[in-house]
Amino acid sequence: MYPVLIDTSDKIQEHQRNLEPLPLKETPKEGKPLKTLFLNPPSFEKFDGGASSRWPATREIESYWYPVWLTYPAGMLEGSRLVDAPPHHISWREVIALLKDYEFLVLFTSTVGWVGDQGMAELIKETYPAIKIAFVGPPVTTSPDRALNECKAIDFISRREFDLSIVEYANGRPLNEILGISYKDSNGVIHHNLDRPQLSPEQLDGLPWATEIYHRDLDVTKYSVPFLLHPFISLYTTRGCPAQCTFCLWPQTLSGHAWRKRSTDDVAAEMKQAKELFPLVKEFFFDDDTFNIQSARTIELCEKLKPLGLTWSCNSRVTTDYDTLKAMKEAGCRLLIVGFESGDPQILKNIKKGATVERARRFVRDCHDLGLVIHGDFILGLPGETKASIRNTITFAKQLDCETIQVSIAHAFPGTELFDFVETNGFITNKKMEDGDGHQMAHIEYPGLPADYVLEMVHKFYDEYYFRPKAAFRIVWKAIVNRDIPRLYAEACSFMKLRAQRNKALRKPQSQTLTHPSA
Repeated sequence: MYPVLIDTSDKIQEHQRNLEPLPLKETPKEGKPLKTLFLNPPSFEKFDGGASSRWPATREIESYWYPVWLTYPAGMLEGSRLVDAPPHHISWREVIALLKDYEFLVLFTSTVGWVGDQGMAELIKETYPAIKIAFVGPPVTTSPDRALNECKAIDFISRREFDLSIVEYANGRPLNEILGISYKDSNGVIHHNLDRPQLSPEQLDGLPWATEIYHRDLDVTKYSVPFLLHPFISLYTTRGCPAQCTFCLWPQTLSGHAWRKRSTDDVAAEMKQAKELFPLVKEFFFDDDTFNIQSARTIELCEKLKPLGLTWSCNSRVTTDYDTLKAMKEAGCRLLIVGFESGDPQILKNIKKGATVERARRFVRDCHDLGLVIHGDFILGLPGETKASIRNTITFAKQLDCETIQVSIAHAFPGTELFDFVETNGFITNKKMEDGDGHQMAHIEYPGLPADYVLEMVHKFYDEYYFRPKAAFRIVWKAIVNRDIPRLYAEACSFMKLRAQRNKALRKPQSQTLTHPSA
């Protein structure tokens, strides 16, 4: 994590004590802000890596989530633009050409894409020496010293929730007066200003609506996730997650564990407008870490969504009760993404999941009874994993019989409790987290459980799950009904290509250097 603060000026402490919610819908009147480009940067082909993706990687099947985090400050700054390069297939060459019209670049970086992003920042600075560059995102939040020392092109880091810090800088506030900022002064000394308090529920209601920025800057038809209806739109109704899952990146780096919710009136108003702005959108996705963790709030929101006639989906925990699920279904909910993670009770305890195998079974029965579709997420290679526990998880998944699944390899991202555990115990291998093309590779190895075996079992997991007659028929039948056979074929080809690439990467010599694309 970032070090103990060394900038303790009276101005900053007084500012923190007297912090007042800003009128976020408006730009200060004293002058126009720096013309700002917010960038989710180009990267590996088909890489979904920043600004909303909790698991940055090149996907098994091409998928892109929206850059939600960048929309809020983009909506508060007159003359700004949000560029989401990967889904729009915008190259670094095109980004550099765009920047000739901007004074300030805010780049959301990821652990996997960080090295390449730094290299391109250097090139941008050489091309436009006067431009100001800020990096935001998990890796620079947890390691601001490293970022500032490795990349001289970075003017400052905005740690954790960066909305107001970025807006204050663009509007002319000096760096030494901005909370949540890390920067080098003219003598090369690094300063870490005091943390910025997390946005309150009232401040969340004052933020611009993400969907308005999508309408202004993005092409929503470019975003596709296999288990969601196309086109779809995703957004947040809350921030933070009270769960303590040791592997989860967002609560431990950006949003924190304090759960803060927008008012149900504000959410409903945004959804009403979004339906009008995007008549072609078939589904809205609430991408909150724990959208339905509080039953009363969920039911209240559902009552306000019901008259809108929307089709929507969300993330869900297995602790959600039947009455809440019923209210969601009646309000238009179609699908839930559920992190089951493992079918082994001890592993669930090891990762502090706060859920049990038995509760997961009950939850799935409730969803099936109500007609709610489930996309189940599983992870292999978590602490305590053995060959037997992997088999338990595969068997468990087949018993649950979710509509679709995703099987991920455990990744220890810096800043997480999982990273501290595997690093301290020497379980991180010499292999890279990705294969040179951005695909996830096993990089954690426990005694008696080779990393190669874990990757092999990811493939076997998919095979055993989807080649069951029931599962195969369900997928093909839905593709026929939805006239989606070409998409199904393309996805199958994409996954088989990835499998071949992973196997090839496993055979590379350990000393071979894997590089990030720079153009």
